[in-house]
Amino acid sequence: MRGNWIRWAILAVMLAFGATAGARLSLACGGYGGLTVEVLRALADDSDKTLVGKLREQGPEALEQLMRLRGLMQRQVAELYKQPDSPERTTAIGQIERRQARLNELIDQVGMQRHCSRSGLYWYTDLEQAKAAARQCGKPILSLRMLGNLNEDFSCANSRFFRTTLYANDEISKSLRENYVLHWKSVRPVPRVTIDFGDGRKLERTLTGNSIHYILTPDGDVVDALPGLFGPKAFLQKIGEGVSLARRVATMSPEERALALAAYHGERFRALGEAFASDVEKTKSVAAVASVHVPGPLVQTAVAANKIAAPKGRVERPLVEAAVPLAARQPVTSPDELQDEAVWTAIAALHAGEAELDQASRDLIRSENPQAAAAGRLAITKRVVEDPMLRLVRTLQQTIALDTVRNEYQLHRRIHQWLADAGYRPEVDVLNERVYAELFLTPSSDPWLGLAGADVYTALPNGGVAKNTR
Repeated sequence: MRGNWIRWAILAVMLAFGATAGARLSLACGGYGGLTVEVLRALADDSDKTLVGKLREQGPEALEQLMRLRGLMQRQVAELYKQPDSPERTTAIGQIERRQARLNELIDQVGMQRHCSRSGLYWYTDLEQAKAAARQCGKPILSLRMLGNLNEDFSCANSRFFRTTLYANDEISKSLRENYVLHWKSVRPVPRVTIDFGDGRKLERTLTGNSIHYILTPDGDVVDALPGLFGPKAFLQKIGEGVSLARRVATMSPEERALALAAYHGERFRALGEAFASDVEKTKSVAAVASVHVPGPLVQTAVAANKIAAPKGRVERPLVEAAVPLAARQPVTSPDELQDEAVWTAIAALHAGEAELDQASRDLIRSENPQAAAAGRLAITKRVVEDPMLRLVRTLQQTIALDTVRNEYQLHRRIHQWLADAGYRPEVDVLNERVYAELFLTPSSDPWLGLAGADVYTALPNGGVAKNTR
């Protein structure tokens, strides 16, 4: 066993020498010596930005190499921790962990996704390249549209939740790798706000924005669309149904495909209406549905758009509502416009199991919240001090469950209604424009995303609006 950790200490050193260490690295890797020269150079030299591009050109295969190497490093560090403590063991662990940190950065860059080192997912950013890859392997495409970029910390809130609660989920990432070609596109930059407390402390958040996954045939036709955030189990079910549907219609003629998709979406629209009515019936003891309220004529504001997603709203809504006045409200009776939070919360409780996070997502969330994790370790028992991570995850799961039912019953059902028309077969970009305008309430025609209404007085010069002239 001592020889093993010494061998991996040698591996950590060899990685630092880049491509010239190829032969020695082959021995150290014990069977994984097939790493390309670009991989070795990129691990050793983070100043050469062209290397990432070369790895990107190799597609998912380059990412697979990096993920295999990451797995080997993790297993060897785990073995080292089982050994008696010694200066040599400490040195070996430190060397490997430093190289692993660089490896994680490289994986994120090659996969074009923040936390790609947890998901192992390769994302195309050019739809034509994704379609070519999909036609070659016969897989459908999962195309994500969002505000901001998936490989940056500050993409829109929903896409950040995708990375931690969906893509990091072991079952979901496995299903996506095996069944889909992945693609993402930024709709527009995500608005960011910084609050300076004047004493050196700053709070930075994103404002408004939403995301949607489109399921496409290999030639790019829209099969289905999943708006907003869904719980892991619900999302896994939907991508499973999506790949089956995409494969079934892929070989059909355009006319047959249009009729088959229209029939599918018409049935889903009807079934969701019945499911919603059933859920509401189960929650009648919670609140009366007959007197629900929704935003009135001023619905297309940042407040309304922000309230579409529950987890995102918890992060961003206090900032939005502090800046934008609430719209006037009027009573309605349509279940499609249900805004009674008590009823929605009760419905969400019926579907709590769909939002349960797996251990991989919990581990990632814990790594992103080191203070809460450290506080949890100080608790002797839950009776003394409950682990803050337990509260954080429990609250997150509750809000994801709420987001899941609202997205399914309100937004996804509307998309089913649109696509139930056999004559309505829009290109994905055309459908996306409609989704952002009519469902997410952030149309591309509004450059301010509802945050700078011309009819709102702020007592600030030019309404507080400034443009960067650089």
